[in-house]
Amino acid sequence: MTDRQSWVAPTYNGLADLLTAMAVDTWDAPSLCEKWLVRHVVAHMTMPARLTPEQFGAEMAAAGGDFTVLSDTVATRDASLPVADLLDQLRSPRLHAWQPPGGGAAGALSHAVIHSLDVTIALDRPAVAPAEAATAVLDQLTAASGTGFGVDLTGVRLEAADTDWSWGNGQLVRADSGSLVALLSGRALPDGRTLPRG
Repeated sequence: MTDRQSWVAPTYNGLADLLTAMAVDTWDAPSLCEKWLVRHVVAHMTMPARLTPEQFGAEMAAAGGDFTVLSDTVATRDASLPVADLLDQLRSPRLHAWQPPGGGAAGALSHAVIHSLDVTIALDRPAVAPAEAATAVLDQLTAASGTGFGVDLTGVRLEAADTDWSWGNGQLVRADSGSLVALLSGRALPDGRTLPRG
């Protein structure tokens, strides 16, 4: 199997290239992340490029150990950074090599792919992650039966329209692999589709 970390850099670089080619007001468009604009998502994605482990620990302590609070605080604060800085951070070798504590390459890939889709799906643009990366993340999310994002996959069959990937039995949910990743990550698609919550 291909090293999952090898798909991380192309995903970040692809998103940077996409955003570089788009109008600057794109950064203030809504993303699939509730209450977050594109700039908030990118600020969140690139947090490992800015924060040393010590700084991250301090931020976590300030957030009372709650990663959601930390994420919201850092994204809200750092979304105001210059667009050029955020683009540089998306292309940072430090970000491309980063792995979340305890998450390894699988966690690094999920972080890159899921949040890149938060941007590309919301902007109605093609996915930037390699197709194999999206399939790998689908395997990771379904192996956990959707529990990571509170999705209930009981009686659900998932089928990717753009690959031969499928999972489960029951009511059919068919979409491109990127949209399935978003659904399994607890997002609502622009057409309003969601998966049941657990």
